[in-house]
Amino acid sequence: MNPHPQTRHVVAHELHDLAASQLALGHRLALVSAHEDHRGLRVVYLFTGGPPDERHEFELHLDRAHPAVPTLADLSFAASRFERALHDDYAIVPVGHPFLRPLVRHQHWPEDWYPMRPGAGPMPPRRVLGDPYPFTEVKGTGVYEIPVGPVHAGLIEPGHFRFSVVGETILKMTARLWFVHRGVERLFVGLDADEGVAIAQRISGDSAVAHSLAYCLAVEDARGIEADEESRRLRAIVLELERLYNHVGDVGALCNDVSYAVANARAMVVRERILRLNEGVTGHRLGRGAVFVGRTSLRVLPTGRELDEVAEAFEDVVDLALGNSVVVDRFVGTATLSRNDALAIGTLGVVARASGVAQDARVAHPFVAGGFTPVVQEGGDVMARFVQRVEEFRASLDIVRRLSGEVRSLSGGSLRRRDPSAAGVGIVEGWRGAVVHRVELDAQGRVARARTLDPSFFNWPALSIALSDTIVPDFPLSNKSFNLSYAGNDL
Repeated sequence: MNPHPQTRHVVAHELHDLAASQLALGHRLALVSAHEDHRGLRVVYLFTGGPPDERHEFELHLDRAHPAVPTLADLSFAASRFERALHDDYAIVPVGHPFLRPLVRHQHWPEDWYPMRPGAGPMPPRRVLGDPYPFTEVKGTGVYEIPVGPVHAGLIEPGHFRFSVVGETILKMTARLWFVHRGVERLFVGLDADEGVAIAQRISGDSAVAHSLAYCLAVEDARGIEADEESRRLRAIVLELERLYNHVGDVGALCNDVSYAVANARAMVVRERILRLNEGVTGHRLGRGAVFVGRTSLRVLPTGRELDEVAEAFEDVVDLALGNSVVVDRFVGTATLSRNDALAIGTLGVVARASGVAQDARVAHPFVAGGFTPVVQEGGDVMARFVQRVEEFRASLDIVRRLSGEVRSLSGGSLRRRDPSAAGVGIVEGWRGAVVHRVELDAQGRVARARTLDPSFFNWPALSIALSDTIVPDFPLSNKSFNLSYAGNDL
């Protein structure tokens, strides 16, 4: 069974040293979650590591009247952003934070309204005027700004990008997000835990399987149950199918961003094949309807012939792309993220592995048997992220082939049980990176608190760093090579 988090209640003066010890062990700060209920106001810090799979929680109780936590910003860039979100949503002050500007909160939000506090209610009338977001201004001879968004052409979600530029070279880019902040975590509260799957799979539509699976694992952890190996194989199959259709879509889109439309058209054909395969396997093109709390059910398994046809068509796309000198020239050396920067920022998934960071929840937090070695690239540029997707596509096909050959039942088997707990954690390697859910259940089995982290939260700052010294015309290409979720970040 996946380990249940080890929870330790701490006082404020202990937190910094404990966090430093966890980070020194190579663990990462995977999640910070505030809670306010009959037990008071508290903040939970989840550190994870592996292999072997390790999960450590530190719970700090706060004064409701004057909530404050000691900052961990000097230890972790991710911690500094978690603390800014705590301040925006709960009015919790991170004492000693070096740069406490808004993260979630926009200028039209009413003052003294903190949406995650009990009794906050609907948003009061918005402020027509408010302090503008404190973008860092870059000054110097020939420096000018280019504002982009938040409304964009096409189907892209809203996000504002502020470029400081000399000529065509980007000196600094700042992303302003949370335009699609929907209060997702509040939507879970009060639901029967089984009903929460419907929300989880809609957090970020292209990661429906990853989010719903992470949520189910968290609820199962809280209930003290775990699916048997047969069910876990089924879950891994649909998770890898989700990785397949997204990776091939990105491979095509990257080609499209350098005007190689033929390669993109071929890739979209492969993507459509996988989406239809998903529909046959799960009943839904995006994989919904297969994973629920305590159970998993598939309609059919992908056949070897179907997978071989997908593999052959995919390799044709790759050959077409890498055989074009214009594609290679545009990809190589563009928007480079160094390994040191990737580690310092705390990046995850494709972005991290393309910069040489061998981090993968399928290794650190496996939920299905079978060895797996993550693929990594060293370049950290658009080409590295392209090749990373190609190699991961091939690896995922091999996983689906292997697991499909091991499955004996399309509805899984029995559940294993241990003592239940009030809270649980689920960790899944989605196609963008590690998805983490933490839930707390009340005595009636309803969701008292749900906290979710999409890897995009960790990876958006890395895009800004990678764009330094990149030219403005390469921004769409660079952005697509990261392909981060607005909805998954904004919640």
